[in-house]
Amino acid sequence: MFDFFSWQHLSIMLVVALVVVGPKDLPRLMNMAGKWAGKARAMASEFRRSFDEMARESELAELRKEIEDLKKNNPVTDLANSMASVESEVNSSMQAVAPPVEAEPAAAPADSVEPRSGELSVTDSTPQTRNAPIVETS
Repeated sequence: MFDFFSWQHLSIMLVVALVVVGPKDLPRLMNMAGKWAGKARAMASEFRRSFDEMARESELAELRKEIEDLKKNNPVTDLANSMASVESEVNSSMQAVAPPVEAEPAAAPADSVEPRSGELSVTDSTPQTRNAPIVETS
């Protein structure tokens, strides 16, 4: 705590304070000196805390910058971007070379086909029931 004072120096200071201040006011002086020392320690710890906070913020800013640099210079991202550009070039060249394929009209459902003249029409005579219960026979 007191690296620059030895026990001899401290004892001399206490004897002088006892003689100068007196035994009656010495406890009040020590109390006041203790409060000042506490305030000085609080200020020093606040200064240290703010200095550490600034150091952390600068380290975080440096790390963010490094992360952004890694994102910009990432070989995987470069490869993905080049593959995307090659894919778009291939697609554009394929569209330029091959004519667009037209879709054939969809076939009409079998129920709506009209019979031609002279043909017999077949209809389904089974009743269509939905959610009918299944009856098991044994």
